Amino acid sequence: MAAPRLRVYYGPEHEPQVRALPESESLRSTVTVPLGDVLNVLTDAVRNRRAWVQDFEDDEITISTDLYEILLAYQHFRRPSA
Repeated sequence: MAAPRLRVYYGPEHEPQVRALPESESLRSTVTVPLGDVLNVLTDAVRNRRAWVQDFEDDEITISTDLYEILLAYQHFRRPSA
């Protein structure tokens, strides 16, 4: 029987790598990023009930008007029928 070999796991290859912000940008209180860059991470964190998500529940975010309208429509039609 062959001896088991250990490998270092670096995570999924398809996920984008997080880059460090330049020092001048890290002092800002806001960052603008595409929704796709954070959506999978946030979805996973919510599904897995990560405690840090609750730390940001009251934080305000800025989204485009068209995305807001789509979210409202989705929320309306997702409701169970009475």
